[in-house]
Amino acid sequence: MKKLFFLFFLISTTIQSQYKISGEMNPPGKNNWILLYKIEGARQIFVKSGTLKTATITKNNAKTTVQQFEFVLPSDAKVGSYRVSYATEGAGFVDFLFNKEDVAFSFDPTNADASITFSKSEENIIFQDYIRDISVLQQKIDSLQVSYLKNPSLNTVNLYSSELKKITLLHKIYSKKSAGKLVEHFINATNKYNKPKIATTSQEYMNAIIGHYFDRIDLNSIPLYNSAFLINRITDYVFYMNYSEDQKTQEKLYQKSIETVLKQVKNMVFKKDILEYVITQFINFKNVALVDYLFETYYDKLPKNLQNLAFKKRALSKVSVEVGRIAPEITWNENGRNYKLSTLQEAQNYLLVFWSSGCSHCLREIPLLHTFTQNKKNLKVIAFGMENDDIDWKKQISKFIGWHHALGLKKWENSTARAYQIYSTPTYIVLDKNKKIIAKPETLEGLKKIITYLE
Repeated sequence: MKKLFFLFFLISTTIQSQYKISGEMNPPGKNNWILLYKIEGARQIFVKSGTLKTATITKNNAKTTVQQFEFVLPSDAKVGSYRVSYATEGAGFVDFLFNKEDVAFSFDPTNADASITFSKSEENIIFQDYIRDISVLQQKIDSLQVSYLKNPSLNTVNLYSSELKKITLLHKIYSKKSAGKLVEHFINATNKYNKPKIATTSQEYMNAIIGHYFDRIDLNSIPLYNSAFLINRITDYVFYMNYSEDQKTQEKLYQKSIETVLKQVKNMVFKKDILEYVITQFINFKNVALVDYLFETYYDKLPKNLQNLAFKKRALSKVSVEVGRIAPEITWNENGRNYKLSTLQEAQNYLLVFWSSGCSHCLREIPLLHTFTQNKKNLKVIAFGMENDDIDWKKQISKFIGWHHALGLKKWENSTARAYQIYSTPTYIVLDKNKKIIAKPETLEGLKKIITYLE
C-alpha cells in the first residue's frame, strides 16, 4: 500500500511539474502544423512540433471556428523567450516569455503582434499590460513634441512636462510589479528615453533619440540576448534611425551605428551573432562595400575559434557577382584561339550575355541586342551560350558576327553559369575596362539605356 501511494505521489508530482503552452488561432490559418522554438541569441532552436486542431467554440453568443494547439514542457525546460511558428512565409510567428508557468494566449494569424492576448502567464500579462499603457502615454508625449515643433507654445511645454511625470510614474509602477521576474529586464529596456525638456528643434529631437537610444537597453543582458528583443532594437537603430539620401553619407552612418552597437557588446559570441546578422542584411541589400567592411573591420578580428569560415565563404559567394565586384574569370576557345575575360583589352566596357539557343525569349531578344550593339565601338560583347550540346548553338552564333562566343555545356550545371549565379536567360552583366561589374540590368530596355549612357 505504501509503495502504491509513493508511486501515485511520484506520478502526480511529475505531471504537476510539467508546463503547458496552449494557444488559439482565430480565424484559422492555412496550415495544420505548428512549431515551437527557443530563442537564443540571433538563432531559434527547435524544441517541438505540434498539430493545429480545428474546433468550434461559442464566443459572444456566436459559434466560431478556431485552431487550437498545445505543447507540454518538462520541469527542466529553459527559462527565456520562446516562439511558435505557424507559417513558412511572412511574419508567421508569435513570441512569448516562459518562466516556469503555464502560458495560454489567442491571436489572429493575419496580424499576430497586434492581436495576441494572454489569458494565462503572469509574466506575459504584465508585459502586455505595460506595453499597452506605456504606448498610450508615449504617443501623447511624441504628439506634443511634434506639435511644439510645428507651433511652439507654453501650453504645449506644460502638457509635455505633465505627461512626462505620468509616464515616469507608470514605469515605476510596472517596475515594482515585475521586480525579480524575467519580464523586468524587458520592461526596463522598453522604457524609452524622453528629453526632460521639450526639444526646440527637430535636429535636437532626433539627436536626443539617437544619442540616448541604448541608455536603457543593456546589450549584455542574457535574458534580452536570448530573445528577439536586442536584434529587433539593433535592426531599428542601424537601418532606420540613421538615414541619409546621399549614398556616401549613408555608408558612413551605417559604419558609425554598427560601431556604436559593437562597442557596447562584451559577450563575444553575441558580437559574432550580431555581425553575422548585419552582414546577412547587407547581402540582401546587395551592399558589397558594407559586407567587405564588416568582415575586414570586425569579423576577421574575432577570436579564431568564433569565426565561422563556412558562413564567410557562403556570404562572400552571394555577393561575388554583385555590382562593385571583379567579374569571375571566364575562359573559352574561339576559332582555335584561347581567351580569358581578365586579359581582354578590346574596349572601354564589356557586356556579358548569358543565353541559350533553346530559350525562346533569348531568340527574340538576342538579335535585337546584336543590332543595337553593332555601332558601339567602346563596347565588346561576350555571349556565353548555356547549352546541352553545340548543334543549335553553332547555327545561332553565325548570325551574331562581331561578338565573342563562349560555349558552356551542362547548361544550368555549367561551372561558369553557377559561378555567376545564373538562374534565368537571358542575363545581362555590364563591366568596365577592368572587368568590374558596374550594372546588372534586368531588361533589354534597361540594358540599352545603360549602354547609351556609357558611350
